[in-house]
Amino acid sequence: MQDGIVFNHETVSLDGESFSGCEFRDCRMVYAGGPVPTFKNCRFDGCEWKMDEAAGRTLAHLKLIWSVGEKAPVQALIKEVTVSR
Repeated sequence: MQDGIVFNHETVSLDGESFSGCEFRDCRMVYAGGPVPTFKNCRFDGCEWKMDEAAGRTLAHLKLIWSVGEKAPVQALIKEVTVSR
């Protein structure tokens, strides 16, 4: 677990990582589709979020579904992501 670290202008690989009390300033946050990272009490300022490898292919697939006119399944996924539980 990464605890209390301040990341500045760094590329941070997220797969399988756990972060607690960390601060990310102008970082490139990269998720490649592996184990989902965890964040507890972290702060983010000006970060870029990048999906790479398997995660990037999943994003490309969602774009394809959208582009062929099947917007409802993609909208349902967006709703699932954005609705609080």
